[in-house]
Amino acid sequence: MGRRKDQEGRRAALGEAAQRALLRRGLEGLRLKDVAEEAGITPAAVLYYYGDLDELMYETFQQAIERFCRAREAAVEALPDARERLRVCVDSGVATGPDDLLPRLLFEYWPRSLRDPKAAALDSALTERQVAVYYGVLVLGQAQGHFALAESPRLLAASLVAMEDGFQMEILAGRRTREDVIGALHAFLRATTGHDPATAP
Repeated sequence: MGRRKDQEGRRAALGEAAQRALLRRGLEGLRLKDVAEEAGITPAAVLYYYGDLDELMYETFQQAIERFCRAREAAVEALPDARERLRVCVDSGVATGPDDLLPRLLFEYWPRSLRDPKAAALDSALTERQVAVYYGVLVLGQAQGHFALAESPRLLAASLVAMEDGFQMEILAGRRTREDVIGALHAFLRATTGHDPATAP
C-alpha cells in the first residue's frame, strides 16, 4: 500500500512538472528532457512511470480538464436559483487574464486534437461537459420562470461555449480583458434569455 501511494505521489509530481514545462516551452517544442529537468530527475526516471512523453501529456491534459470542469460544475450546483447559476457559470468559465494557468494549459494542448484522435476525444469531452452545465442552467431558468429562451437550450448552450472558447483565446493573447468578454457574453444572454446576468440576485 505504501509503495502504491509513493508511486501515485511521484506521478502527481511529474504531472505538475509537465504542466510547468508545457507552459514554459509550449507543446510543440516540449521534450522529455524538459519535463525531467523541471521534476529534478533523469529522463529515464520519467519513463519508469510513463511510456513516452505523449502518454504523460495526455494524462496531464485529462487531469486539467477534470479540474476545470469539476470547479465549474461545483460552483454552479451550489446555487438554487438559475439566475445566480447563470452568472456564476459565465464568471467561472472566463480566464482572468493572459497568465491564468489552467486555461493556458488547456489551450496549449488543444492543437493536438486536430491530428490525434485520443486528444480530440478529450477535447470533445471538455466541450460536452461545459455545454451540459449551460444546458442545465438554461432549462432550470426556464422552469423557474426566469428565462424566456429565444432558441432551444441545447443550441444556446453550445453557442455560449463556442463564444467562450473564441474569446478565451483573445484573453490569453492579451487582446481582450476578462471584463470585455463577460460583457459580451452577458449581452448575448440578454438577447437570448431575456435576463441580464449582471442583475442576478
